Amino acid sequence: MTLFYHVKELQYHAKPERPDPLFAKQLQEVLGGQFGEISVALQYLFQGWSVRGNGKYKDLLMDTGTEELAHIEMLATMIARLLDGAPVGDLEDAAKDPVIGAILGGMNPQHAIVSGLGAMPADSVGNRWTADYIIASGNLLADFRANLNAESQGRLQAVRLYEATNDRGVKDMLSWLIARDRMHQNQWIAAIKELEAKENVVVPSTFPKELEKQEVSYTLFNFSRGNESAAGRWAQGPSIDKQGTFNYVENPVPLAKKPKLKPAPPYIHNTLPIVLSGGKGLLPPNMK
Repeated sequence: MTLFYHVKELQYHAKPERPDPLFAKQLQEVLGGQFGEISVALQYLFQGWSVRGNGKYKDLLMDTGTEELAHIEMLATMIARLLDGAPVGDLEDAAKDPVIGAILGGMNPQHAIVSGLGAMPADSVGNRWTADYIIASGNLLADFRANLNAESQGRLQAVRLYEATNDRGVKDMLSWLIARDRMHQNQWIAAIKELEAKENVVVPSTFPKELEKQEVSYTLFNFSRGNESAAGRWAQGPSIDKQGTFNYVENPVPLAKKPKLKPAPPYIHNTLPIVLSGGKGLLPPNMK
């Protein structure tokens, strides 16, 4: 049985030096954006719930997903505190002060109108969080790679927010989250390397190789002007999965003929195709 319960203390401090409704809007990105804490929390939990059997990978996912729930609470608390004292009365009078006017101009009005000066499950421009952000395929190697990407993007955004504020309280909390993102990137890399050692690097490793077109399994086709891509490790030498040799095709040629599609039936009401031959237009057979 999985049991969640709420401990009232926060995992780490979430108290700004002063209110800042504009930064509260920006901080929404790492809460409810594509790579925010809501996304990673539910991504890891759904991946963990899908693991068939109780092993170290399930525990790793459940441990990390549960911690991310704590990060959601930290960010929601920080956003609420940044919204403390935000003017929500006569905004026209308040905006006569140029400083307050600048803040109001950048503030998310939904923080006052919709959420009552609280955080929302949304990103920094108001897009509602969506479960479409979650990746949980049942293949742990594929999922752990998605997790590494999520932590990489999340840490990048947290670092950019750290650089965008002078509030020591906000920086302190972001510094904690940035450090945890470092750990999470490291743990997913470690888990990826462990699975790659057991399964090889291509996902899925269980598909019979003889069923794929092996003549192009390790070929890099050059579709750019110039051939700079030929200089990479991916264009020559043993493949990373150690089952082939990389090769490079500088001027690839089409392998199939130009497609010819039959006209759609009349009830579809498509534009009639006109084929030019010897300067004469030819109607489709059903129009002759």
